[in-house]
Amino acid sequence: MLQDTHLFTGTVMENIRYGRLDASDEECIAAAKLANANGFIQRLPDGYNTMLTGDGANLSQGQRQLLAIARAAVADPPVLILDEATSSIDTRTEALVQRGMDGLMYGRTSFVIAHRLSTVRNADCIVVLEQGRIIERGSHDELIAKKGKYYQLYTGNLAEN
Repeated sequence: MLQDTHLFTGTVMENIRYGRLDASDEECIAAAKLANANGFIQRLPDGYNTMLTGDGANLSQGQRQLLAIARAAVADPPVLILDEATSSIDTRTEALVQRGMDGLMYGRTSFVIAHRLSTVRNADCIVVLEQGRIIERGSHDELIAKKGKYYQLYTGNLAEN
């Protein structure tokens, strides 16, 4: 799942089902619920039958991200790669999207590429790279306790050691 969500002209249901073309309506709705998208979808004029215009232009960026999470959930991949999935949304919407991503990542191997550290805070293992090299690795709490680069980035204290 990338930071730029690609939707097509079609219904919300069709856009979610694109993750797995043989998915039933019930599976698509379950995926939308897991992604925290069901609420906004229900408020659309025709719910899951609402037609999306080219690339989902009639939705907010956060809503498009939630549909992308639902699409990934219905695909049910064993491994997920999330590349800056929350980078183009505001911090208020990020909390809703993050809950959807947490549900999607639960029980599967996930690689999350992020600059917003709130996106990776709940990860089992965080790997910090600098100039292409691993400089730190651990859970959020372990990295905070080390008071290294992750700590500096997380606290905004970027003074050189």
